[in-house]
Amino acid sequence: MAGDLPDYYFRIRENGAVVFKVDTENRQRRIDMDEIATINIKNGNVKPHGDRKLSDAEMQVIRNWMAERSALLARRDIDDIHRAVDYLNITTQWVQSKASDAQLDEVTDALLLAMHDLRSVLVRKKAERLLKAAGEEAAEG
Repeated sequence: MAGDLPDYYFRIRENGAVVFKVDTENRQRRIDMDEIATINIKNGNVKPHGDRKLSDAEMQVIRNWMAERSALLARRDIDDIHRAVDYLNITTQWVQSKASDAQLDEVTDALLLAMHDLRSVLVRKKAERLLKAAGEEAAEG
């Protein structure tokens, strides 16, 4: 069983992880985890633990993990947005068919402000994309 464990363990934390080297090849046949680095996904920093010097192989494992983690977080972000669209539709149906006057009084202003803010940002970003695309077309043509 211990032989099936990975060589490295990444303890997820805000903005990154703490990296441990996993050792199962010891006399006590127990799992030892030696902290080797702290990584920050946001800025790409890899900070070796203490005076440790990371090997090229360790750096490659860490860089691979960082790339996989960044891709996973990006997929989660877009999935959350798709859920938000679903929630907006469910909210619309709730407002239309189930909400009481008291419930509507509680949430209407917050919803209107959030939706106005979202709409403003979406419109501005779409206009920026259209202008950029038009500029790229003009430069190519």
